[in-house]
Amino acid sequence: QVHLVESGGGLVQAGGSLILSCAASGRTNSMYVMGWFRQAPGKEREFVAAIRWSGGNTAYGDSVKDRFTISRDNAKNTVYLQMNSLKAEDTAVYYCAAHDRLVLVKSVAAYEYWGQGTQVTVSS
Repeated sequence: QVHLVESGGGLVQAGGSLILSCAASGRTNSMYVMGWFRQAPGKEREFVAAIRWSGGNTAYGDSVKDRFTISRDNAKNTVYLQMNSLKAEDTAVYYCAAHDRLVLVKSVAAYEYWGQGTQVTVSS
């Protein structure tokens, strides 16, 4: 079992920046990919970014490409999401997720482990 805990959410003005963290514990040696998703009220959960633990390959959703950066600290079992140039439409609950396959996937269904989520609110 893998346990994921997000932190760093909050309220920020449009154009500002925020960093989210996701700390993993438990059977972390079984994780190959960690990702970030988000869900706004009334909308489906949306892929944001993912990173492979080994090699650091990354993938991004089209709506955040060039604004968000995902990174990891293997020693701390922690993944970060640096969010810049935030827009009101970035407002959502952000979830950290992980799965134990090598492929960088964007599908919600592919991820087995999920955190509880952290709220990000961008005021316009």
